[in-house]
Amino acid sequence: MRLGMLASALAVTAALATGSTMLALPAVAQDGATITGGFDVGPGGLQGNFNPLAATAGFTWLVTYFEPLVIWNAELTRIEGALAESFEVSDDQLTYTFKLAEAKWHDGEAFTSADVAFTIRLAQNDKSGSVLAARLGSIASVETPDERTAVIKLSKPAANMLDTLTKLMMLPEHALSKIPVEELAKNAWWSATPIGTGPFKFSRYATDQYVEVVANPDYRGGAPEAARLINRYFKDPAAAIAALRAGEIQFTYVDSNDVSTFADAAAFEVIEGPSLVVNYVGFNQEVPLWKDLRVRQAFMYAINRDAIIQSLYGGAAEAANCVYTVDQFVPEGIEAFAYDPEKAKALLDEAGWAELNGDKPITILTYYTSPLVTNVLAAMQAMLAQVGINIVPRAVDTPTYNSIVYGETYGDFPLIFAGLQNGPDPSNINIGLNESQIPPAGANIMRVQMPEVTAALDAALGETDAAARDVAFQEVCKATNANLPWATMWVANRYGVASTKLENFVWTPAPAGGPFQAHPEKWSVAQ
Repeated sequence: MRLGMLASALAVTAALATGSTMLALPAVAQDGATITGGFDVGPGGLQGNFNPLAATAGFTWLVTYFEPLVIWNAELTRIEGALAESFEVSDDQLTYTFKLAEAKWHDGEAFTSADVAFTIRLAQNDKSGSVLAARLGSIASVETPDERTAVIKLSKPAANMLDTLTKLMMLPEHALSKIPVEELAKNAWWSATPIGTGPFKFSRYATDQYVEVVANPDYRGGAPEAARLINRYFKDPAAAIAALRAGEIQFTYVDSNDVSTFADAAAFEVIEGPSLVVNYVGFNQEVPLWKDLRVRQAFMYAINRDAIIQSLYGGAAEAANCVYTVDQFVPEGIEAFAYDPEKAKALLDEAGWAELNGDKPITILTYYTSPLVTNVLAAMQAMLAQVGINIVPRAVDTPTYNSIVYGETYGDFPLIFAGLQNGPDPSNINIGLNESQIPPAGANIMRVQMPEVTAALDAALGETDAAARDVAFQEVCKATNANLPWATMWVANRYGVASTKLENFVWTPAPAGGPFQAHPEKWSVAQ
């Protein structure tokens, strides 16, 4: 019956319509090509994703006009300079010195160390809407000995500091300092007149349709090859794929079940890589149903993760028994949670599930709206029903999701199906599980307060020796495997499809869209 259900889900996916909607885009510039794509956070995009302080995704696009001090390379193997020409970390790992590039803001003003100090102070203040406040808490001061030197001093070592700084886009003090901090998060500046230092300048936002940026001729890396980039929003993945095939766009994200349709298409290149995002069922710890570990364990035994991975993800995912799947962070001997519905039933009986909830429906909230995830949740629903748990999926857009899980009525969502970055730096998982990261400080939206998990994370974040750090993150894996703050499902591959007409185009399936060194100033398209 389970296999029949999965086959039916696949049939639903195959039957989706694939229409696209033509937009009235501005005329093409004569002095260079226009590159159009679904560059944001998947085919649907995230309308309103303009403020990098509040962004949790979409950096593939934001980094075309904003820039951080440091950035991951395209292979996600090392961190290198961006607005910092060079940087040094002291032996005690308490002092970070950045030599700044000679750069200008898009309005012609010079980028200086004062902007660095301003941006960090702003990002440390959660009243600004910053999602980085807790992660920057160990910064004690920012010194600016001259206009091209910024020195960050920490109160304690934080091995994840450089990774955090890759997500912190530098902001102009002269343009933002007069806006009250409390009004900054929703200020019109972000979607109307933002200025950065990147290779493209913000041009216009057509509400819920597209964002346009135009070439910055004064970019320190040289004037961009393309005259402009357009980031289009689509109602669903099928519409984005149809637009790609029709030549309306040159790039989009796709789900794994759409990849095969491009296998023999000479006009397109499929780009594949690990997402470095762990998908999980999150248990809202403010809801009494999930206090008993045996109930959380029952979820793990009841869901046949291997069947879903093979049937729906086409094998392009790896089951996660803790928050990591990378070998160096997964110790031997942790529980594998092999599919065992009878064990799940026994655990629920021991926990008194019939009295706790019985077959009452339980909403599982998600921001994933693709057909793939619709089918995944349908599979989970059927499997959990077999052991006596009745979940009801509710998919909403990302802004709605964020307003719910970060809001004050957080007891209203008992379960979520979500994903969180667990690489390329393993410390990224901290924001979703550490007690210190409960909103508004961070992204611990399940309000997890598990001492063993927090202690393991704190120890790993404070470890500065590389070899010892791997062992420390193995302890994080053990703690999450034993305590199950989440029912960890899998880490899936991620895919993009690009037109072969694109030249020098770099896209990496990085979590949150990066940022990573893609050099958009070099992108071009054959005419």
